[in-house]
Amino acid sequence: MPYRTTQEAHVTQGPLTTEAGAPVADNQNSETAGVGGPVLVQDQALLEKLAHFNRERIPERIVHARGAGAYGTFTLTRDVSQWTRAKFLSEVGKRTETFLRFSTVAGNLGSADAVRDPRGFALKFYTEEGNYDLVGNNTPVFFIKDAIKFPDFIHTQKRDPYTGSQEADNVWDFWGLSPESTHQVTWLFGDRGIPATLRHMNGYGSHTYQWNNEAGEVFWVKYHFKTDQGIKNLTQAEANTLAGEDPDSHQRDLRESIERGDFPSWTVQVQIMPAADAATYRFNPFDLTKVWPHADYPPVEIGKLELNRNPENVFAETEQSVFSPAHFVPGIGPSPDKMLQGRLFAYGDAHRYRVGINADHLPVNRPRATEARTNSRDGYLYDGRHKGAKNYEPNSFGGPFQTDRPLWQSVPVTGGTGNHEAPVHAEDNDFVQAGNLYRLYSEDEKARLIDNLAGFIAKVSRDDIVERAINNFRRADGDFGKRLEVAVQGLRGQNS
Repeated sequence: MPYRTTQEAHVTQGPLTTEAGAPVADNQNSETAGVGGPVLVQDQALLEKLAHFNRERIPERIVHARGAGAYGTFTLTRDVSQWTRAKFLSEVGKRTETFLRFSTVAGNLGSADAVRDPRGFALKFYTEEGNYDLVGNNTPVFFIKDAIKFPDFIHTQKRDPYTGSQEADNVWDFWGLSPESTHQVTWLFGDRGIPATLRHMNGYGSHTYQWNNEAGEVFWVKYHFKTDQGIKNLTQAEANTLAGEDPDSHQRDLRESIERGDFPSWTVQVQIMPAADAATYRFNPFDLTKVWPHADYPPVEIGKLELNRNPENVFAETEQSVFSPAHFVPGIGPSPDKMLQGRLFAYGDAHRYRVGINADHLPVNRPRATEARTNSRDGYLYDGRHKGAKNYEPNSFGGPFQTDRPLWQSVPVTGGTGNHEAPVHAEDNDFVQAGNLYRLYSEDEKARLIDNLAGFIAKVSRDDIVERAINNFRRADGDFGKRLEVAVQGLRGQNS
């Protein structure tokens, strides 16, 4: 399907008007004091137009600024009621409308698509019990395990406050001093670090979440979205060329594939861990830098996700879409994952700052299959939807009431308050899974991984930062570290 023309995209016909609906007599010439004279303040059509233009942009996201989105459908293909009481997961064949926003993490709104960066995979389910947001990435792990380190990490990925550019020194200084990042960095600099398109990559919930069933039993789950299009990636050289020639390559590919009826889809799987297993599992199941090996908890296929409708307006729907991992529905809840716990606050707070306190009232964000009933009122862009209803609870005027049933089950905790490190399980360390991943790669994949890492590390100015960075990979796998050291020294003009 070709791109729509401007005429086809018109929603209404008739006279051009001001924002207040008054007809505009002349949209080509400003009102002046005589021919060639100064412009008059009384030309309100002009002033309104310029004032609106100055305010057409809202603050871009600090992370995940560069994004593309599409609507779709999730279809349940397996009965999972033994694990969760969520209604949208209650009946085989049940379909739930969704909105999925893809994004890069570190780049600005105007950056290129084909870059080495994790991809956000933020999915909104418009369920009959409210919106459920699943905020993940195209990798099953992340760089850090505690949200208190997140601002520092992102500062290293963004522009340096002095140079105004991303600096290799900052990136590798932080990663070298944060060995927990070794696993994710091994993912990022491997072949999957630059997807060929948004359609040809997997998605992951990444965090561990709670499912609970009607009997109150608790299960820990991880989500996997396996692309039905197959995995396709770009080499660094291919990406460099594409980013320069077509910065919008991923966004355009997604839009055009849906326009021509080639709807991308993903097979949805979950790993399920009975709550009793968590305490003695060999890895901390709530550590975002770790995966659960499939041999331990095999993925269970539960559904199909298909994207089949493009947004009509990118700003209104993709840019103003908001996602929060705190948006749960009955039967689904959080885990003690310290990164997730921080994001439960940070995501909603970012949207309240960026879009406004009534962001959830916007069409792309509001519930579709149910109604939001709250006592919150007023604020920026409040639309008066509550009319004259009372704004407090309890009340005797027929207002909304509490259900007395939490969305998720409580989790027992012990010990004193304090700044505690996450619990260490039997096989936990910062390097074991990075080494396992390296050894899974083919020889060609290993060679590309080494080249990608060495090319970036070689830009670092200080030898101690270089050595610390290489040493983390050496601790993951001896061959990994040795090959990387040789490659970096070669690029830095040193003798091995």
